[in-house]
Amino acid sequence: MTTERQRYGIEFDHMRLLAISGSLRAASSNTAVLQAAARLAPAGVMIELYDRLGDLPHFNPDFDNERLPAIVAELRALTGAVDGILISSPEYARGVPGALKNALDWLVGSFEFPHKCVALINTSPRATHAQASLTTTLETMSARLVTEASVTLPLLGTTLSVDEIVERAELAGPLRQAIAAFVETIGRH
Repeated sequence: MTTERQRYGIEFDHMRLLAISGSLRAASSNTAVLQAAARLAPAGVMIELYDRLGDLPHFNPDFDNERLPAIVAELRALTGAVDGILISSPEYARGVPGALKNALDWLVGSFEFPHKCVALINTSPRATHAQASLTTTLETMSARLVTEASVTLPLLGTTLSVDEIVERAELAGPLRQAIAAFVETIGRH
């Protein structure tokens, strides 16, 4: 059986995860928590932040074929090359931000996304609607949601830097445990 890594001709001696922040804000707590996760990841685990979310064109099924935009093809190839995906998303008007939903829409018709392990990091205990919506969307897309690796951290209303998140045991501990659980689950699949 051909693995996704072999299909793309890419081999790694470690685990590679893709981190997607649903926020386009420069000072986003969702982005900061994903950057902190990269610093707290176990040895041999690389977490790469996807930073082109805002550059993706609006989803159009007419182009979900041989006319696929290059940036979308790159996102799909990257999705196929990683072992799992971490998503941290804010809640806007009780839902998922449009830029994140747009990226997911582009992945719906891909061969790379189905059955991919996904963990969710929520930075606001009050943001339950977006989390529920995102869960439903990902389940519909045949993601393998790893609930034991999904975590909610109390960052609402804070402007903590990546360093501050890493230095605070009450944030770093649960985040480190979530990443470890994610890596363990991926390793079993």
